[in-house]
Amino acid sequence: MTTSLLLSLKLATVTTLILLPVSLFLCTWLYGRLSSLKRLALALFALPLVLPPTVLGFYLLIFMSPDGYLGKFSLLFGLDSLVFTFPGLVIGSVIYSLPFVLQPIYNSLSLIDKGYYETSLILGKSKLTTFFKILVPMARNGVITGAILGFLHTVGEFGVILMIGGNIPNVTNVASVHLYDLVEGLNYSQAHTLSFILVFSSVVLLYLVYTLSRPSWVNNND
Repeated sequence: MTTSLLLSLKLATVTTLILLPVSLFLCTWLYGRLSSLKRLALALFALPLVLPPTVLGFYLLIFMSPDGYLGKFSLLFGLDSLVFTFPGLVIGSVIYSLPFVLQPIYNSLSLIDKGYYETSLILGKSKLTTFFKILVPMARNGVITGAILGFLHTVGEFGVILMIGGNIPNVTNVASVHLYDLVEGLNYSQAHTLSFILVFSSVVLLYLVYTLSRPSWVNNND
């Protein structure tokens, strides 16, 4: 059980560290007036929120298999197949958890008065400098919230993991898959323990999310 928990924490940490810069980069493009292309991009980024995990996992399995585009690309450079490996889990987790990191950051940025952005540009600052030096610090609660939600969502994912990673001990046997094994083996005692750990840690981190849900630059009189 300890090994599966540590593997889940490792996967969630790596995934979150990748998703934060990726989400911030995407927000630099999405920030401001939304064109039809940007609205389509937001819809595509949000697909993991509504798609059954097994559907996404199936297409990722095809994509990363030796006959898939990414699989052929990795084999071309002498790398092993990505399916049923930890790097494969990272790729799947990054795609599956993207909206949970991107949306809070984008929503936080959307609440900021556009005047700050325009004033900075008038004063001669570049768009990237304005975004990262002024807007991102003002939206830091959204960044923290996105990081926490992405982390928790990765820890709790099951369908995508099982489709592309299977159940290999010390490689892809994360906590959610291990819990399934425990229940299937009627080992309810350890299943209760593992479930309690996951529920308790999730409640604590979600409490932090709701504590940070109000932008720091808005007066809070509650």
